[in-house]
Amino acid sequence: MIKAFTTGPFTGRHITAILVSFFAVVFAVNFLMARDAISTFGGVVVENSYVASQEYNKWLGEAAREKALGWKAEAGRDADGRVTVKLTGAPAKGVTLTGDAWHPLGRLPDQPLRFTQQADGSYLSDATLPAGRWKLRIQAVAGKDKWREEQDLL
Repeated sequence: MIKAFTTGPFTGRHITAILVSFFAVVFAVNFLMARDAISTFGGVVVENSYVASQEYNKWLGEAAREKALGWKAEAGRDADGRVTVKLTGAPAKGVTLTGDAWHPLGRLPDQPLRFTQQADGSYLSDATLPAGRWKLRIQAVAGKDKWREEQDLL
């Protein structure tokens, strides 16, 4: 007879309690993880995966051209909630900057942003964003050059 941390013998009730406890924890964790996964991911990455696969090489080519431009953006938020962008490597004049801010968990609607160039060369959005974490998609167009970037905005 095997003795555990009890004063009496290790019985079938002990092993039953251990197994029931173990599987209760496993089921609880699985349920929690599945609930969290379903509540935070909408499930749509692209509308039509076949069309996306046909466009993939074109998207890679566009990304390579954008990277070759060497433009970089640094986004931040003013105290009043407006978005500021410092664009480096791009022409000083003639750049049209637009963007979209979207909430990573989809709890708030997307916010389209238009930017105006300031005297110091930075860009300031026309609209404010509510507090919280946002993903910012920035698009800059200067003549035939088009550049895009996505970054977190805290």
